[in-house]
Amino acid sequence: MASVPIVLDWAIGSHTYMQALKSEDYACSENSHCIDSDTGLGGYRCSCNPGYQGSPYLNQGCQDVDECADHPNNSLCENICINTPGSFNCSCPHGYTGDGRKDGRGCIAPYHDQFPWIKVSAGTGVGLVTLVVLITLLYFCIKKRKLIQVREKFFQQNAEELKKATNNYVNDKILGHGGNGIVYRGVLRDTRIVAIKKSRIVDESQIEQFINEVVILTQISHRNVVKLFGCCLEDEVPLLVYEYVSEGNLYEHIHNQRGAGWLTWQNRLRIAAGIATTLAYLHSFASMPIIHRDIKSANILLDSVYTAKVADFGVSKLIPLDQTHVATLVLGTSGYLDPKYSRTSQLTKKSDVYSLALE
Repeated sequence: MASVPIVLDWAIGSHTYMQALKSEDYACSENSHCIDSDTGLGGYRCSCNPGYQGSPYLNQGCQDVDECADHPNNSLCENICINTPGSFNCSCPHGYTGDGRKDGRGCIAPYHDQFPWIKVSAGTGVGLVTLVVLITLLYFCIKKRKLIQVREKFFQQNAEELKKATNNYVNDKILGHGGNGIVYRGVLRDTRIVAIKKSRIVDESQIEQFINEVVILTQISHRNVVKLFGCCLEDEVPLLVYEYVSEGNLYEHIHNQRGAGWLTWQNRLRIAAGIATTLAYLHSFASMPIIHRDIKSANILLDSVYTAKVADFGVSKLIPLDQTHVATLVLGTSGYLDPKYSRTSQLTKKSDVYSLALE
């Protein structure tokens, strides 16, 4: 009689895994889990969790497997095997690191035991780095000292040249008096005629205004702004060197101090347009907007062809691009100040426009 192989497959109920968890007759015992049957007819089966064995359908049927007992002679661990529910841990000797497992990181010996030469190597490396740092610092110190000596040498030469250019700042070389300095006419060794501003008094505020003017003018390139050629700020009395503008300032011409024959209506319009163009450049087209803060006829210089040159940026202010005004101390010439600025200390571009309109 021929035999026929039979394969039996079975499942519990017709519920899915998720439905079985919510039912009262859930068949899987403690330390077990269930999975959906793959027969296509529904139902589920139970299986012991990893690290447990036995029957998942009996109460306490899934019992913990003692991996340490099942693997004697430390076949799982490098040192001591410690059984835990459903798993095991391996310990390492004191001072060692790692998980202690033979199939894992194992037990890692301390560096001084594993690599006894590291301290020597580290000490040598630190010594070499320290030596390189010291040599580098010594090199830069010597270089900086030489640079200071060279700068001091050229500074003394420049200061002496400016002194000679003005005949030791004699009164007949004076071109005008500003709010924070006296302007002299000077002739340099290369025969260039320049205007040299020398601080009236020596105090911190005057030096700050001279430095501020240098900072402002180095960011400006405009035909209607007086050019700054150089400066000597390390002297006890700071000095600024500008291009020489031959025909004085607008105030002198308005008040007939130089004769008003050439100040025709056409030239007046030319001068006004030049000043307005300069303010537009300062307010809107400079790399960072600049507010002059002291626009007045005495700070408008004129050359021989009636070109206006805006000067005296000692109290000028840089305005960040994302701001429309800044809160600052009220500075400038009384009578030209914007009343709102005088009252609120909020400086805006309109403050310059107000001062210009007064002229």
